[in-house]
Amino acid sequence: MLNVGALREGYVLDHIKAGKAMTIYHDLKLDKLDCTVAIIKNARSNKMGKKDIIKVECPIEKLDLDILGFIDHNITVNIIKDEQIVEKRQLKLPKEITNVIKCKNPRCITSIEQGLDQVFFLADPEKEIYRCKYCEEKYRGKRNK
Repeated sequence: MLNVGALREGYVLDHIKAGKAMTIYHDLKLDKLDCTVAIIKNARSNKMGKKDIIKVECPIEKLDLDILGFIDHNITVNIIKDEQIVEKRQLKLPKEITNVIKCKNPRCITSIEQGLDQVFFLADPEKEIYRCKYCEEKYRGKRNK
């Protein structure tokens, strides 16, 4: 039996697709934060078969829920205060994301103006399609890396 200690204050990212925890760890830049992080890979799950879990001991404000919602909006965010779950947040696809993905259109202004933010908006929530704010180029990459 694996025992990972309780969190005083922080969050637990649950229902992460098995094998995706390290990608999320880097995308959220958790390696740059001075806080305790526990990654549990391939945990048994009745709902998913296998899943990953990330426990982070630091204030919730440090977590960018938009990036997390873009990566996988099926992840559950459990917010912990005084070793108790005080809130469970279901993620949703963000309406807009900034500097998470890059426009591939060579004629886009973001290719010429190096300091310009890469902004994408949710063009079709049903099909989960994002488009560049400047040239409307469709994002063709995979969100669930």
